[in-house]
Amino acid sequence: MEAAPTPSSATSAPASAPPGDLAIWFFILAELLAFGVFFAAYAFARARNVALFDSMQQTLDRQAGALNTVLLISGSACVARAVEAVGRARSATGARWLLGGIACGAGFLVVKGVEYAAKFEAGINLSTNTFYMFYLSLTFFHFMHVILGMVILAALWVKTRQGAYGPADMNGIESGAAYWHMVDLVWIVLFPLVYVMR
Repeated sequence: MEAAPTPSSATSAPASAPPGDLAIWFFILAELLAFGVFFAAYAFARARNVALFDSMQQTLDRQAGALNTVLLISGSACVARAVEAVGRARSATGARWLLGGIACGAGFLVVKGVEYAAKFEAGINLSTNTFYMFYLSLTFFHFMHVILGMVILAALWVKTRQGAYGPADMNGIESGAAYWHMVDLVWIVLFPLVYVMR
């Protein structure tokens, strides 16, 4: 039976800040910078042609975008629970939560794929207009990050099932979780920026 930490042991070891490997944080910052440049370019283009962007936003499926927001936030909640479970030496529980995160990511890809299919069937592509050039570029760039995030979660799931992570070795799972949370954070900015803001 796992012993409860004493007050001294609970406070003697400072939590790592940030959690995970330092290299992943450099990678995350680089990715956030790339998305930041993309967002700034979108805002600049929108300011130059507000009418076009407002009218084109009306053609997007906001319900699908909102559903994808719920899916990614739910996926991040699952991943956070997985890290918590592994930190309590409950690898089997952590692996199940990781599967939940993967399932949420898969749901996101399906919903986004349906959105893309509808646009392509309507003859919309990168050259349709400035709005759709940004919409397709931004969302597809993020789409690829979701795929990479799912690959990372799948690798974490395999290793977690094997017992590779635990209270004494959280580096790998914390690094993967940090990347997934970054993917979620970017969508939380992207969804209102592209789908909602007028």
